[in-house]
Amino acid sequence: MSDLLEIGLTPNEFQRRVLTWYQANGRKALPWQYDKTPYRVWVSEIMLQQTQVATVIPYYERFMERFPDVASLAAASQDEVLHLWTGLGYYARGRNLHKAACLVMEAYGGEFPVHSLEEMASLPGVGRSTAGAIISLSTGRRAVILDGNVKRVLTRLHAIEGWPGRTSVERILWQLADRYTPNTDLPEYSQAMMDLGAMVCTRGKPSCLLCPFEDVCVAHARGEERRFPESKPKKRLPERQTLMLLLYDDAGCVYLEQRPGAGIWGGLWCFPQFDDMTSLEDWLATYSPGASVEDIWSVFTHTFSHFRLFITPVPVHSPHGVAVSDCGGCWYDPVSPPNLGLAAPVKALLETLTSDAVSSPTHR
Repeated sequence: MSDLLEIGLTPNEFQRRVLTWYQANGRKALPWQYDKTPYRVWVSEIMLQQTQVATVIPYYERFMERFPDVASLAAASQDEVLHLWTGLGYYARGRNLHKAACLVMEAYGGEFPVHSLEEMASLPGVGRSTAGAIISLSTGRRAVILDGNVKRVLTRLHAIEGWPGRTSVERILWQLADRYTPNTDLPEYSQAMMDLGAMVCTRGKPSCLLCPFEDVCVAHARGEERRFPESKPKKRLPERQTLMLLLYDDAGCVYLEQRPGAGIWGGLWCFPQFDDMTSLEDWLATYSPGASVEDIWSVFTHTFSHFRLFITPVPVHSPHGVAVSDCGGCWYDPVSPPNLGLAAPVKALLETLTSDAVSSPTHR
């Protein structure tokens, strides 16, 4: 790894530059930076995984108001947790957050195991870098972080070839991150490294002239800032199709079913889904006699990280408001909605259906 470290900076000088930049430019008034506790930092770090700060802040504030501590979070139902998570995406984070809260209460008496990086990293949804961030930010103990922002800074600084998700490349990045991490000022240093990647060494248009490493960055010297970090080798996303049954009654209530705990939209409430019109109409004949398909909305696409889903909404009026609760679902009242977690496409379709689609089914 010696060739990667030839940038003319000792670890002490690297740390000095980072902390000097942070004191002048870093973020110091984020909601989770007040009254720092492992719980508050943990929730913020989970929410910030693959999500920008500006998006997270209102969700975090609502979450803290409802669940001010790990005990209240563990005592809640998964439905209530996912309800507050609706719209934030990557719902496995919300499910894992709830599982981890229950584990902290049961196995650790309500105290996060910040004394051990390994135990913190083993909590559902945490992992090595998030555990390091929680420990360093909330306790000031030395722990190394390597989130996406830090990876980007180090990869450009040393012009490291290869996709950072590859094991061999990630190993080098962890070595660099460990070399540069100081023994003191850990909360400031960890926040500074994340801020530097989020505010200066950004993905699309890095502000190199504002960077404290502008004079030693190898990628910048080559004019190859946008080349690094290298992207994951692309594969064509598989495609799937589904029909979503938007069954509504005279009162405007809509029938929803809860998804299985695992898989896409795990634990969230969704419209019944079918592979073809025959199975959809068979379901209607069994559970909502008299309801028939009169209209089909335009197909739209929802893209996941690992496949693309083509959704065809099928609105159907249930003339008798039958009790389809035999299927394990519920009638959802959009006017007085229960605290249920909704998948993003479901939330959008509910808004369309209950606004004017019923009175004007040709509206798209």
